[in-house]
Amino acid sequence: MPEHEPLTDRETEALDAHWRALNYLSACQLYLRANPLLREPLRPEHVKPRLLGHWGTCPGLTLVHTHLNRVIRARGRRVMGVWGPGHGAAAVLAGAWLEGTYGELRPDVPRNAEGMRRLFAEFSQPGGVPSHTAPSVPGSIQEGGELGYALAHAYGAAFDNPDLLVCAVVGDGEAETGPLAASWHANKFLDPVHDGAVLPVLHLNGYKIANPTVPARLPEDELASLMRGYGYEPLFVSAQQDTPHAAAHRALADAFDTALERIDAIQAAARADGSGKPDRPRWPMLVLRTPKGWTGPREVDGQPVEGTWRSHQVPLPGVRDDPERLRQLEEWLRSYRPQELFDEEGRPRPEVLACVPEGELRLGAVPEANGGRLLRELPLPALETYAVPVERPGATAHEPTRVLGSFLEGLMNATAERRDFRLFGPDETDSNHLSAVWGATARGWQDEPLPTDQHLGRHGRVLEVLSEHLCQGWLEGYVLTGRNGIFASYEAFTNLVSSMAAQHVKWVHSAREVSWRRPIASLNYLLTSHAWRQDHNGFSHQDPGFIDHVLNKSPDVVRVYLPPDSNTLLAVTDHALRTRDTVNVVVAGKHPCFDWLDLEEARNHCARGLGVWEWAGTERGGTGPDVVLACAGDVPTHETLAAASLLRDWLPELSVRVVNVVDVARLMRDREHPHGMSDTEFDAVFTRDRPVIFAYHGYPWLVHRLAYGRAVHPGLVVRGYRESGSTTTPFDMVVRNGMDRYHLVMDVIDRTKGLGPGAASVRQAAADLRERHHRYVAEHGTDMPEVTDWRWPGR
Repeated sequence: MPEHEPLTDRETEALDAHWRALNYLSACQLYLRANPLLREPLRPEHVKPRLLGHWGTCPGLTLVHTHLNRVIRARGRRVMGVWGPGHGAAAVLAGAWLEGTYGELRPDVPRNAEGMRRLFAEFSQPGGVPSHTAPSVPGSIQEGGELGYALAHAYGAAFDNPDLLVCAVVGDGEAETGPLAASWHANKFLDPVHDGAVLPVLHLNGYKIANPTVPARLPEDELASLMRGYGYEPLFVSAQQDTPHAAAHRALADAFDTALERIDAIQAAARADGSGKPDRPRWPMLVLRTPKGWTGPREVDGQPVEGTWRSHQVPLPGVRDDPERLRQLEEWLRSYRPQELFDEEGRPRPEVLACVPEGELRLGAVPEANGGRLLRELPLPALETYAVPVERPGATAHEPTRVLGSFLEGLMNATAERRDFRLFGPDETDSNHLSAVWGATARGWQDEPLPTDQHLGRHGRVLEVLSEHLCQGWLEGYVLTGRNGIFASYEAFTNLVSSMAAQHVKWVHSAREVSWRRPIASLNYLLTSHAWRQDHNGFSHQDPGFIDHVLNKSPDVVRVYLPPDSNTLLAVTDHALRTRDTVNVVVAGKHPCFDWLDLEEARNHCARGLGVWEWAGTERGGTGPDVVLACAGDVPTHETLAAASLLRDWLPELSVRVVNVVDVARLMRDREHPHGMSDTEFDAVFTRDRPVIFAYHGYPWLVHRLAYGRAVHPGLVVRGYRESGSTTTPFDMVVRNGMDRYHLVMDVIDRTKGLGPGAASVRQAAADLRERHHRYVAEHGTDMPEVTDWRWPGR
């Protein structure tokens, strides 16, 4: 028997009043710039000249918003909404304004007639607020302009938030996307002891922009089987155009109460069992079917609108110029009976607010939706504990990510009680040599492990699933609600989440401009198993393009770091985990790499972002170098130093400067990026007129773009990945792409004045060694001994 009582008539009427108020406020945001309470007949000048926005999803969102308010107030439960359906900001803004949160955050938009007018006038207008759930919308943690991420964000928000219920409204158009389809599996990773709960609401209103949606056309038994197959227990609520609103309210209230009782029972059972070993629960979800554009115009010009795709955006266009449509708009807006909902001064009447909770329990005021309010400094371990000793450059070698793994183990131990740091990745923690973390935690997994499984645990804080979209969405939800984390992935496959990364960058950029948003932890990528050492997996695994994608985005937000060895990786990671409101991309290798800098040198080098390695060059006197060898990335650094050592032996009279770049944005101008350099600083490092031979981790044209317009640019030669990959040897990869040490030496000879004819024999020797490589690797299947056995001479 259910524990809850059905709604009384009075409760139903109050809920309907609240819902009508939200629908009125939502519709008016699309149309009005004056006459907000319709105190006078509607005239063309009361209507915006450009009608922009989306109505179709709003009535469903407002219905969920109303009923969430009821359960929050009745149960005192902390709830956060994640509003998945695209451009639904009008509905969420309406809720925040009606509950009073918006006026508290925006005192210029108070909860009265003037505030209502401002709310309407600003919506989807130049200099105003967008039609999607952007940072300016209280209670929101995601951009609503791109679909597919609501459920992943919701689970990310619920991890390590045991008292939080996250209600994720999933639109039926959104449910067609690949990321959302994978996200249904997130329930297998939700720990009912330490995590909160996620209540998905699949909202079926039948249509996308112009087509029906797949989920809405599925027979109910088929859809129920699908959801049960995902591990949910679906509760169905259906309303048609002619369904009495009271009946819809009662059915939805019953479904919400039933779902919350089941969630409470699941969590209570798990938390009462000290072993934490109950079977993986079947969490409830709601399937809510309502007409698209419900309560809006049923017909326009003889064409059906309500319940069809025609209600998706502005159901009544051209109202300023068409008196009949203006009349129809006024009739529509007055159908909500605003005089019953708001008093003479435009304040909501008490019965409209009867279901609204108070304080931080309001959906627009819940702290998790402004995660910077909850963010704490991480207890980062001392790097000295994990740094590798370096007596001289290149004397020893370590695997950078394995060294970092020990640091992350220490961080996992330090946050064991707080539970505010997690590692996310697509089944690659071991492959990426981060296995040391198993000394502190396990992979989160809610089913019973088999004897052959390793490192699985119900309370584990490493989450692995073979969906980069899901990993990205989890981390976004986690950091947006006040926690910290790292997404570790093979470099090539991070491109799968390029669009998600772009949306998060846009969110952070926009949030910086919202005064009441607090800074959140940065979103940190560790890209490893990178292009230069995917020689065993081949061409499909070789793609450094994510760097280019990120550096095209807002310079205030994006950072890219290419540490050349283990200690610089430690220093960069320590820095990234301390930053706020940025997206940090760190690219590092997992294979043995020479140790070039001790910890103190690494810290200083990372703080500068780039620097001259005097010990690697052969500059003499104060006349400057004859040539600059620059590098960014671990393999490019290795090849550059090998080239520098060859030049020492073959052309000892040549003055060579070696420059290593850790922070790629340092190559940009200071007016283009906060980490950029002035021309004076840039020229001091790279010179104004000497050739620069640059070995770069990614696509070479990015360096050309970043350095364009600098004095040295005409003399800049960049060698990097040029889309020539295969299953081959490590050195053959750099040869194929023209970034090998011998090619760099040839570039020096070709570009340095006065060297050409006199150094012809040296150039020929370098070319011959490239040819020898081709013969050797074809015959032996391994690299030449002079390559594999090379060590920095240390002179």
